[in-house]
Amino acid sequence: MGKIALVVEYEGTRYHGSQIQANMPTIQGEIEHALSRLTGEMIRIAFASRTDAGVHAEGQVAGFGTNSNLPVETFVRALNHYLPSDIAVRKAFPVSGGFNVRRDAISREYWYRLLNSATASPLLRRSAHFVPQPLDVAAMNEACKALIGTHDFAPFASPVNGRKSTVRTVYRAEITRDGELITFYMVANSFLPHQVRNTIGALVKVGLDKCDVETFRQIARSKTLASAGPALPAHGLCLIKVNYPDGVWDENL
Repeated sequence: MGKIALVVEYEGTRYHGSQIQANMPTIQGEIEHALSRLTGEMIRIAFASRTDAGVHAEGQVAGFGTNSNLPVETFVRALNHYLPSDIAVRKAFPVSGGFNVRRDAISREYWYRLLNSATASPLLRRSAHFVPQPLDVAAMNEACKALIGTHDFAPFASPVNGRKSTVRTVYRAEITRDGELITFYMVANSFLPHQVRNTIGALVKVGLDKCDVETFRQIARSKTLASAGPALPAHGLCLIKVNYPDGVWDENL
């Protein structure tokens, strides 16, 4: 049996998240159905990062085993034939039998986009959260400094996180502005459920002067579960890339 990794892009608007759910449209369900039509096998895939309902992805990674001898190039072309237009396989790579799409990842990159404008944009309504009041990007970036490093991110976790560890390592957290479009970019070894959406919710409060930077720092270090936020809507969030050690696959294939 061979093992293949797929780099997948999708618009998550009409899906109930990446993970398969009974009687609900999901990214996993659509890809597994397409794989079944292509190979005749019942294949279960795994994702590098779980995305919630309505969240998008530019560089999600899926891994699976197969008995098929089809070239990897055929998997890209044929799966895109069977997949709906809001999901696409961008690349496919052969990987070793021991490859684990989630555990072997060394970091994930997300962005959250805000439309900071006096008027809403119909063209961006599915990919950017609308904030009509002016945002102080400099203050938001100052607050971002408290996120860098290895910390207990319980304040930015979901209330249902339970007893799982909330310690994560954030490598990069910053806000950029391009005209009316503001992007929060965050890179970490892995993310807690709703972590990015809770973080940008707290940062927007800083940008609106509803929370000062020092208060944000205190919340970030409080270790109090789900004390930051509120979580902003899913549609502004996108998984940009999953990073692996060099040599896991050949990017030139």
